[in-house]
Amino acid sequence: MTIVDDELLIGEGVVLDAGAAPVTMRMLSGAIDVLTYGILFLVSTGFILRASSQLNDAALRAIVIAWLVIVLVLLPAGVETLTRGKSLGRLAVGLRIVRDDGGPISFRFALARSTAALLEEYLTLGLIAVTTSMFSRRGKRMGDYLAGTYAMRTRGGRRALPPLSMPYGLEVWAGTADFRRLPDGLALTARMFLARAASMHQGSRARLGQQIANQLNEYVAPGPPPGTHPETFIAGVLVARRDREYGIEMNRARRRDADSALVRSLPFGIPDVEN
Repeated sequence: MTIVDDELLIGEGVVLDAGAAPVTMRMLSGAIDVLTYGILFLVSTGFILRASSQLNDAALRAIVIAWLVIVLVLLPAGVETLTRGKSLGRLAVGLRIVRDDGGPISFRFALARSTAALLEEYLTLGLIAVTTSMFSRRGKRMGDYLAGTYAMRTRGGRRALPPLSMPYGLEVWAGTADFRRLPDGLALTARMFLARAASMHQGSRARLGQQIANQLNEYVAPGPPPGTHPETFIAGVLVARRDREYGIEMNRARRRDADSALVRSLPFGIPDVEN
């Protein structure tokens, strides 16, 4: 398995992808987003300048620069994080930004993309973004390369893959094993392999399955029980990884809810007493 033109090429010369959006769809969604945030910045800046007309030029420039960062960098990053990779433009054309391994992006990924967008979308009117996307089979722009993301189609693309379940006999092992973070692309390749394994030549299926299992084994300790089939091991790793990430997100949500409840209590930490 090798990387070819930003895609994953398995041993039989078959390229595995996850419904990456074409450049034309990215251009349309990007134009909508740039227009939306650009108009918001210009209109809001006009109100800010009128409200701050008594300040000197240096203070006004500082305010405008700070507002530029908020509207064109922090706001898009916040929107992408809260909507799990969507924006107004992507919602209109049916796209979503995901990590290279197919997982949802976090604020760190979104911030890297929105920071790069200042140069490649706003300052150059999209010239750098379009040029970079044209040379990537996944339609990646510069911000995607920096963040390790790409735009995936959510409408008109491939149908969702059926969910995986923990293989019988690996429940105890999965509950005690340690899993390191998988490199970008490896988890996606393993998932696409399982989806296409039934239609592959048996010899190629066995070789590729063993190759992927060997790579996954480097990120798991201890390894699977002796005699575990490579495809069973692959499915067990993906399911355990999915369940653990879900558990982490649920714990974070519970902590956020607890912190919010603590802040709302008056005084802090003491529940309100009903009369």
